[in-house]
Amino acid sequence: MSICQEIESCGFAIVPDILDLATIEQLGSALKRVNNSESVRTRVNVYAIRNLLDLVPEVRSLANSPTMRGLVEPVLGEGAFPVRGVFFDKTIEANWKVAWHQDLSLTVQKRIDVPGFGPWSIKAGVVHVQPPVEILEGMLAMRVHLDACNELTGALRVIPKSHLQGRLNSEQIQSYREKANDVTCCFGPGGVLIMRPLLLHASTASTRPEYHRRVIHIEYAARQLPGGLRW
Repeated sequence: MSICQEIESCGFAIVPDILDLATIEQLGSALKRVNNSESVRTRVNVYAIRNLLDLVPEVRSLANSPTMRGLVEPVLGEGAFPVRGVFFDKTIEANWKVAWHQDLSLTVQKRIDVPGFGPWSIKAGVVHVQPPVEILEGMLAMRVHLDACNELTGALRVIPKSHLQGRLNSEQIQSYREKANDVTCCFGPGGVLIMRPLLLHASTASTRPEYHRRVIHIEYAARQLPGGLRW
């Protein structure tokens, strides 16, 4: 089964060894240089950065690189473009678990009330909104791992084929979770998880928080938004 077929059928694909060590080190150094109090979250070390495509040129270059586009375009087409970048790390100072959920929000430049879009929120100065489900179905997320990641360090867990269920409320998620089997997505440094935003996913807290679990999360779309909204 091809990567494209895996994504369409299961909602995700695991692709190891996409980035070499030199690229990983370059990205790690660039992330350490970010100093924007509104978009950066720190507890001794930086553990989360929003608005990553604007703050870190190296991440935008990665998002538009032939390597990444070679994974995205077979699914979304040659017109695909990156729309959001976020950085996460799990360390001793910032170690958390994430309940089962779907990624339902996207970021836009400013709020314009358009039918089907909402609720709205602002996070780290960036406008977020939940769009109609068909827009989420046309997006793709790439989780680039800068460190080895497994069950001990809070790897992402996903439920195959759950992206085919549309938008689920909390009761539906619980019901689906009880009857479905999940997969833990383990990686070496430089591996990429490709996933649909509507795929149910979760993660546990790291039991080895002395190690980093740095992830660059990049989202792609293939069409512009309606009603004057801009990515």
